[in-house]
Amino acid sequence: MENVLKEGLLAIEACQNLGDLQNVRNEYLSKKGLVTQLMGKMKDLPAEDKPAYGAQVNQIKQSLEAAFKLKEEALQEAAFDVQLQKGKIDLSLPSAMPLVGTLHPLTIVQTEIEQFFMGMGYLVKEGPEVELDYYNFERANIPQDHPARDMQDTFYINAEWLLRTHTTAIQTRTLEAYKGEIPVKVICPGKVFRKDDDDATHSHQFVQIEGLVVGDKISLADLKGTLELLARHLFGEARVIRFRPSYFQFTEPSVEVDVSCHICNGKGCPTCKQSGWIEILGAGMVHPNVLRMAGFDPEKVSGFAFGLGVERVALLKYGIDDIRHLYTNDLRFLNNFRRFE
Repeated sequence: MENVLKEGLLAIEACQNLGDLQNVRNEYLSKKGLVTQLMGKMKDLPAEDKPAYGAQVNQIKQSLEAAFKLKEEALQEAAFDVQLQKGKIDLSLPSAMPLVGTLHPLTIVQTEIEQFFMGMGYLVKEGPEVELDYYNFERANIPQDHPARDMQDTFYINAEWLLRTHTTAIQTRTLEAYKGEIPVKVICPGKVFRKDDDDATHSHQFVQIEGLVVGDKISLADLKGTLELLARHLFGEARVIRFRPSYFQFTEPSVEVDVSCHICNGKGCPTCKQSGWIEILGAGMVHPNVLRMAGFDPEKVSGFAFGLGVERVALLKYGIDDIRHLYTNDLRFLNNFRRFE
């Protein structure tokens, strides 16, 4: 019995891992192990010797079990330390580039335009996409019988509510909020919705940014200077713009604004249809009726307004041939714009 205990303790101490320890446990404490074999010899002993013999075997078993438990805890702790070392991060090693997203081209262009105007002291105003007819049309000087109210153009929810067709609705709300006080100097970005057939250049939903300035002695020259700076910021310092007479219900006079082609520098190419010019936005002086309805005196103050489509700018700026690419969520397409962030 003394040899079993002594050799068992030495075997336990010599174990290098949990597998070795389990083998020693099986050798000594299993149903056919050495301790069980010692206990089996008790049947050959005289009755008076059995209690003392049994107690001694139990003592050997308890000593081995205690030794096994201590050794197991030590080996488990050592194995855990090894795992920690294997999982240790070497901060000096170069890391793998994680897969990250990129800003959408519309977000890039919208942010660029917003930052440009904020740098000139404009505030960014937002408004509801589900809008009242009152702010979308009437306060924009669009009467009940105007063609823009036709059901083929506008998504109506009911007679009073609709999906806004332009961010002019934000302008009319902003003018009302200023209550006749000047200066007003805001840009109004947001989604707009119109009943249109989707194709390479049209979408029933798009992003529009409108600008509005109202103050003392605001003129058409101020509008042209502002838009020329914007065109140069978006398409290059060599760009120039031109005004063409147009008509919008909420501005008078109204103009269409063209920018010299940034591809051919005004010489003529397929992008500008050989004209040397590309139409980018509409603008004009705020109509006196719009000012008057918002509580401003058109005899004392004046203002200009303009509106551009972010999708159109993105198509021109990045040479995108189909507006539908902007809405497909194709990572192969979107990853092209990582360099523009």
